[in-house]
Amino acid sequence: MGKLMYMVMLEKSKSYNRLTKKVVTEHVDNIRRLDDEGKLEICGVFKGYPGMAGMYILKAESREEAEKLCLMEPLIIGGYATYKLVDFQVANRENNYLL
Repeated sequence: MGKLMYMVMLEKSKSYNRLTKKVVTEHVDNIRRLDDEGKLEICGVFKGYPGMAGMYILKAESREEAEKLCLMEPLIIGGYATYKLVDFQVANRENNYLL
C-alpha cells in the first residue's frame, strides 16, 4: 500500500455564522502550527458549497494522530464546525499512480 495522508473535511455547524475574530485568529494559528510541524500538506476554503467550511490534508503517522490533530482545531473545539476524517492514499508518479 502507498503513502497515506488524512483528509479533514470541515462542515459548518449552526453556530458557524457566529465566528469571532478571536476564533478565526486561533484557527489560522493552528494552521500555521500544523505547517511548521510538517503535518500540513495543503488546506483551503470551499467556495460555492453551502455547509462546507474547508479542508486540510494532514501528514500524520496514524489515523489516531490525525484524530488528535482534528480535536485541536479551534473551529471544532468551539462547536463552529464538525469534521469528517478520510484516509487518503496518495497516487503520484513515484508510485505509478497506484497501478
